[in-house]
Amino acid sequence: MTSVLATGLTVPAALSLAGRAEAATPKKGGLFRLGMRHGSTTDNLDPGTAENGMATHTNYCWSNHLTEVGSNGKLQGELAESFESEDAKTWVFNLREGVEFHNGKTLDANDVIATMDYHRSEDSKSAAKGLLSAISSIKADGANRVIIELSGANADFPFIVSDYHLSIMPVVGGQLDVGSGIGTGGYMLEKHEPGVRAKFKRNPNYWKENAAHFDEVEILSLVDVTARQNAVMNGDVDLIDGADPKTVNLLARSPDLEILEVTGTLHYTFPMRLNVEPFDNYDLRMALKYSLKRQELVDKILLGHGALGNDHPISTANRFHNSGLAQREFDADKAAFHYKKSGHSGVIQLSTSAAAFAGAVDAAQLIASSAAEAGINIEVVREPKDGYWSNVWNKKGWCACYWGGRPTEDWMFSAAYTNDTEWNDTAWKGTEASAKFNDLVTAARSELNEAKRAEIYAECQRLIHDDGGTICPMFANYIMAHNKKVTHGANVASNWELDGHKASERWWFS
Repeated sequence: MTSVLATGLTVPAALSLAGRAEAATPKKGGLFRLGMRHGSTTDNLDPGTAENGMATHTNYCWSNHLTEVGSNGKLQGELAESFESEDAKTWVFNLREGVEFHNGKTLDANDVIATMDYHRSEDSKSAAKGLLSAISSIKADGANRVIIELSGANADFPFIVSDYHLSIMPVVGGQLDVGSGIGTGGYMLEKHEPGVRAKFKRNPNYWKENAAHFDEVEILSLVDVTARQNAVMNGDVDLIDGADPKTVNLLARSPDLEILEVTGTLHYTFPMRLNVEPFDNYDLRMALKYSLKRQELVDKILLGHGALGNDHPISTANRFHNSGLAQREFDADKAAFHYKKSGHSGVIQLSTSAAAFAGAVDAAQLIASSAAEAGINIEVVREPKDGYWSNVWNKKGWCACYWGGRPTEDWMFSAAYTNDTEWNDTAWKGTEASAKFNDLVTAARSELNEAKRAEIYAECQRLIHDDGGTICPMFANYIMAHNKKVTHGANVASNWELDGHKASERWWFS
């Protein structure tokens, strides 16, 4: 069978490292402690509900997926030893033989089918439901072969099944075992305290020969950036994510620490929900878009550790970034014009929290200050860190948010902007532009001509930029700090922070 998509596709992303990278044979052993900027008491072990970095990293410890983005930025098979298609519509995934779940069950095609059906069922609340909406049928061809038929061609579909929500779970007693943390991953769950910690021990029967090097892994929720940075400085943890750009230079002075900075698709947003007044008003949205001083945010919040955003989620690291779209800049006159045209008066609330991203509260204050120059009154509402992703994001009218981005344009759009995704955090539906956008996203999936795909995705970005509810002022680098006892490979993945959220599997103690 001739494949239209070979394994080993590259995720377009820049990479910048400021730490050691050793190619030596990894050593086994030790307790690896990871301090993370996320975690909520509402977290659980259902991969479909994972909504923050701690939940994602936790799931990656105990589970695997059909495919994964490697540390070299290339898509590769994981539980699927290979995948192929002749027309980008019918996809065949050949499973690795002899892989065992933590309960001793051998992985087979039924586990994969049940997992996918769980996420795509009619009553599913999974965040991945929209990603799988194009599946028209899925069936087994023997114990180790899965055939997925799509309603339309999608050359990027193998990327989709690497999504962190799609952890392959076992069928036990005829039912999919959801929420137990039993998977095929490199570590076996010992203890899970939502919003506090997750503790693992190494899976002695892990099918990957050169992975999961630590004896134990402990993931700690340290939402407060000062507490997180103190923990790594004091040796209480070995690695942290979300180092504060304002103080990262102080961390770098420590003789025991190294700073790791990776450029990818991470972006900070302020989504306005179109189903909440006054954000259903086009002119009100446009007024707020013109009221931001984006360069000021990059300079004062990121301190140069990032780049300007242009009110859409596709970065210069992506393959089909629209470089021809004019950069939106602060314009008090245009903001005032659209604000007056909107007919709105009074205070507009902007919810924010340190849970969103480092500097999110300060960023909201800067937005309020610049908007005031256009006569727009913004009240910054500081929300609690705990429960932010459950109670504020995707619910309140306007809030601070972050997105790790996605390796492909289709994946990013399908995750947060199409009509059928649970995570359409702007509720961008019902407008003429959003309808056109959805049609274009569908068309791009089956378009194998690169030039035509580029044109389609350029228009998708323009539609979000002009009509959508996303304010995306900046793309941020991933900034991490680790002690010098910890070693990683020559490449570090940029699809997510913490080596694609697989530092626990890929790193080791020197």
